Amino acid sequence: MPVDIFAISRAVSLRESEVELNAVRSQGAGGQNVNKVATAIHLRFDIAASSLPDFYKNRLLQLKDRRISSEGVVVIKAQRFRTQEKNREDAIVRLVELIRSVGKTQKKRIPTKASKNSQKKRMDSKTKRGSTKALRGRVSSSGE
Repeated sequence: MPVDIFAISRAVSLRESEVELNAVRSQGAGGQNVNKVATAIHLRFDIAASSLPDFYKNRLLQLKDRRISSEGVVVIKAQRFRTQEKNREDAIVRLVELIRSVGKTQKKRIPTKASKNSQKKRMDSKTKRGSTKALRGRVSSSGE
């Protein structure tokens, strides 16, 4: 299923020419097929040279992800499947998911105050724990 445009959102999409795909040999077990056929896919995507809006570019470059090199190139190796076509699709899906993930904005956390009952429970448990530890001390003998 060759696709020449990858949709990120309604307004944002990538052209296939922006993504570099290379077939390489897979690692690990797989018998004779692994030694003969290049089924794994190396996907390279240059963030700065892409047609993505600046919002996406900045978010991707700020992301602390091992798949993004210091030069701003996303490198994804797909070798989950035994066929080159499925690995190609898998690599593209993973790239699109990565780009979509930076497009989502996190809700700002609104700090809440602890309830009076939860504060009372906490203090009671601390008092109980303290008294338990106090009983572990040395026993003083009044007879000596």
